[in-house]
Amino acid sequence: MAKPLPAQQLVEIKEIRDGVLVLKDGSLRVIMIASSLNFALKSQEEQDAIIFQYQNYLNSLDFSVETFVQSRQLNIEPYLETLRDRLRREYNELMKIQTSEYIEFIKSFVESANIMTHSFYVVVPFTPVRVLEKETMRRGILSFLPDMSGRRKKEMKEIEEHGVHQALFEEYKTQLYQRVEVARQGLARISVRLVPLNTEELIELFYGLYNPGELEKGKMPEVAM
Repeated sequence: MAKPLPAQQLVEIKEIRDGVLVLKDGSLRVIMIASSLNFALKSQEEQDAIIFQYQNYLNSLDFSVETFVQSRQLNIEPYLETLRDRLRREYNELMKIQTSEYIEFIKSFVESANIMTHSFYVVVPFTPVRVLEKETMRRGILSFLPDMSGRRKKEMKEIEEHGVHQALFEEYKTQLYQRVEVARQGLARISVRLVPLNTEELIELFYGLYNPGELEKGKMPEVAM
């Protein structure tokens, strides 16, 4: 029977540095959380304007972006714990009864209604030329050309084994954030704000993606920074 692969081998992330995902192939990603827009409550003219502006945004991009939605059951445990703490410090008997009943009402309502929360994200990528060269050679698209120089091969091997060193990382990050600003400005025209996730928020996001049940219970491991 084949031995199962460690989870680290299934995840393409090499490291998370300064709020930037560095993948195993040396490419970079920034993930931004997006504010919501209640499209259904807009008038027909407003809906048409939003669609038109969104089309302009997509047509203005000269790089790919990814949009995804994360849905999970609403976790009200932190809110309930706040109420329980208030209940423990309450001296008024009537208020204690009302608070206790309110806690039970909220718990039963959320459990019966199965309320979901939805978070919207936009992912902006940046793939350095070195990575593109290697991928092109791997696929044999330019197999008729001379292979990469020994120095370039050595750079790619170092990226795979040790990650992107700081000088290159800062250079790539600058170019990546130029793309981030294009995406932010484009969606700002339809009143959608984008905020890049920091390192700790990225760890929580991916922990939740691979362990959805744990976050719904309110469990999140301590993040070693």
